[in-house]
Amino acid sequence: MAASKGALDGVFVLDLTRILAGPTCTQMLGDLGATVIKVENPRTGGDDTRGWGPHYAKDGGGADTDLSAYFMAANRNKRSVAIDIADPEGQRILRHMAARADVVIENFKPGGLAKYGLDHATLCAAHPGLVYCSISGFGQTGPNSSQPGYDLMAQGYGGIMSITGAPDGPPMKVGVGIADVMCGMYATIGILAALRHRDATGAGQHIDLSLVDAAMAWLVNEGTNYLTSGTLPERRGNAHPNIVPYDAFACADGHILLAVGNDPQFARFCDALELSEVASDPRFTTNLDRIAHRAALIPAIRPAMAALPKADVLNRLHSAGVPCGPINTIAEALTSDQVQARGGVAEVAGADLQDGKVRLLGNPLKFSATPVRYTRAPPRFGQDTDEVLDRWGPDAPDL
Repeated sequence: MAASKGALDGVFVLDLTRILAGPTCTQMLGDLGATVIKVENPRTGGDDTRGWGPHYAKDGGGADTDLSAYFMAANRNKRSVAIDIADPEGQRILRHMAARADVVIENFKPGGLAKYGLDHATLCAAHPGLVYCSISGFGQTGPNSSQPGYDLMAQGYGGIMSITGAPDGPPMKVGVGIADVMCGMYATIGILAALRHRDATGAGQHIDLSLVDAAMAWLVNEGTNYLTSGTLPERRGNAHPNIVPYDAFACADGHILLAVGNDPQFARFCDALELSEVASDPRFTTNLDRIAHRAALIPAIRPAMAALPKADVLNRLHSAGVPCGPINTIAEALTSDQVQARGGVAEVAGADLQDGKVRLLGNPLKFSATPVRYTRAPPRFGQDTDEVLDRWGPDAPDL
């Protein structure tokens, strides 16, 4: 039986991005079956993140390669070509490949590609069916459009840092580059929508996406809380602005997470931990009551959990149908039975790598007809240049 094709089989993506936001998008497109050509600068040794160690995949002899763990997190299912975008011959090659592409995606500063004839205005005019996605720190317009974009700055400017961290501590960024990653996810959605429109009408378009715009868009309930009330959200640590109790709680031998989402769950929570006085207190009857009296409720329930082992508390609450869970380390999360059952870690073959493979985070999408496939390990710098030029370069035969 023939292997099923990916959902984006036949889609050709010319990837002029680096670091994380753009590569997150193009890795997703590659996971879904698109052919992704990653263009890397031979004058700098390629994508900056190739050098962002300290952890690297090993080659067959046990030596470090140019595949840092950071780079591998967002660059599987791609071919790497070494092309100098500042060289006229490199520009000629890329313009030819753009003519064959369904999608061009880049994350240069606004206007930075115009001098090479690779900007959206030039390429979209020459190829009306092209979907061209630009990712930048602040977008192609606005007073800050010329400023560079980094995940940390986007988290700060977009507001998420102001509500992240302990109530009495400083603002904190999220532990991973979430502004970059979510911008990459929005880029993926935008590209898929634009391809749908192109397939229906024949017309491509330009997608203008910024890290800061994306970061503000996923402020979700806290952003809308402010817009609705005019009241600034506060840092609450692990607590929730709209649900109580919803937090991390200390047990006798560690911490657990508790997420009581409605009033019946709260009644069952109190029953499971024998908190009859708390259950009968009119200050805590409804979620709105509990929000209003948060400062009284939390100290009233903490001692019951602090006196018991984690396993006991979790067993009681699970049996009662109260949402709760552990706080896993990354090691515990990635070796859990749930991850093993769901394919959360993927082993991807790489012929020149130690043990002939690398282990990467799996794609969470589960398709019934067009499953995600891991056909290409993250590429060594420029490893596919000859193949790509032979198949898609200016001197390649017409497809």
